Amino acid sequence: MHIYNAIPIIRIFSESKAKEFYLDFLGFSLEWEHRFEENFPLYAEIKRGDLTIHLSEHHGDATPGSTMFVPMQDIDALQRELLAKNYTYAKPGVEDTPWGRDMEVTDPFGNRIRFSERSSG
Repeated sequence: MHIYNAIPIIRIFSESKAKEFYLDFLGFSLEWEHRFEENFPLYAEIKRGDLTIHLSEHHGDATPGSTMFVPMQDIDALQRELLAKNYTYAKPGVEDTPWGRDMEVTDPFGNRIRFSERSSG
């Protein structure tokens, strides 16, 4: 038996706002999109590094306002990259915590991504 990485499903309400945030700002790539028919809700997969996320406009797929915890290395580089984009709706800071350093960003739908770099030791 082998259990693979979990893929979080994030509820979105606007395809254009989701793409602006996740692709343009956070730097994810769009892997694929699906609709059952034209004028149906979007279901899509995005990816950056080893992190894969599914975005869904389908009612009932996920609860808005959720938080994802994302372990990573070099949180300062990510912060510099995001701040350099001068995105109107987010200017993330890095917070020192007892376990390392965290940087949280909130998407246009109230979902939070908490990037976390563990301290050595």
